[in-house]
Amino acid sequence: MSGTMSLGDIQVLLVEPSPTQQHLIERMLKQTGVHMVRCCAGAGEALAAMRETRPGAVVSSLYLPDMAGTELVAAMRADADLEEVPFVLVSSETRPQVLDPIRQAGACCILAKPFTEKQLGRALHAVLDYLNPAAVLTNVDVENLRVLVVDDSKATRRHIGRLLADLGIENVIEAENGVVAVATLAETMVDLVLTDYNMPEMDGRALTEYIRTQSWQNSVPILMITSEQDVGRLAAVEKAGVSAICDKPFEASGIRRIITEALAG
Repeated sequence: MSGTMSLGDIQVLLVEPSPTQQHLIERMLKQTGVHMVRCCAGAGEALAAMRETRPGAVVSSLYLPDMAGTELVAAMRADADLEEVPFVLVSSETRPQVLDPIRQAGACCILAKPFTEKQLGRALHAVLDYLNPAAVLTNVDVENLRVLVVDDSKATRRHIGRLLADLGIENVIEAENGVVAVATLAETMVDLVLTDYNMPEMDGRALTEYIRTQSWQNSVPILMITSEQDVGRLAAVEKAGVSAICDKPFEASGIRRIITEALAG
């Protein structure tokens, strides 16, 4: 679909096993402006429905009868036809070890139960931010920009790559951890580094410290996109010299703004 999409333009696939909750959330979706809602009770049914008709977005509970919402989003990200479909998780779960796979898979939003119509509306507008193309950067020579994206999640790297492409940045280099990033920085000049915090081999803090103290590119802007919630760890990352920190899951408009400011500065 060309042009800017509104909530009335997208079909939402709601995955919710409880008929009562299904009816409640469907009604709230329609009250926020979504006209097209399809409902499924389980993940298998949802995947079949998605492959028949690709939805504009998926709103899913975490606990489903046949698999968890984390497995559902993983299956979507592994399917070339579904990997870019925005995913919103609805859950009362708060444990980081349960929610991190959702964050790593590039979810648009995690909506805590119970939620209000206003909170659902904010989540849906995060979906629209992702779906609607951004304005290409005009104050930067985007054709010659090189951006290094460092994250052990392939899905997250692709998600960020799409947002960069929306800004007109096509020259994106990927690294699955800090060690690979260090090797890349030794040979290739980059204009921006986007890195995760929690990674094997070398995490985001160690990578930031290396760039600031040992790399010949020690002044490059470093943006950290992370689900890390520990205040002490985040303070240490800031001290190490990151230019900005952005939470996972992140709103597309927010990360675009931070990238734009970092490049313009």
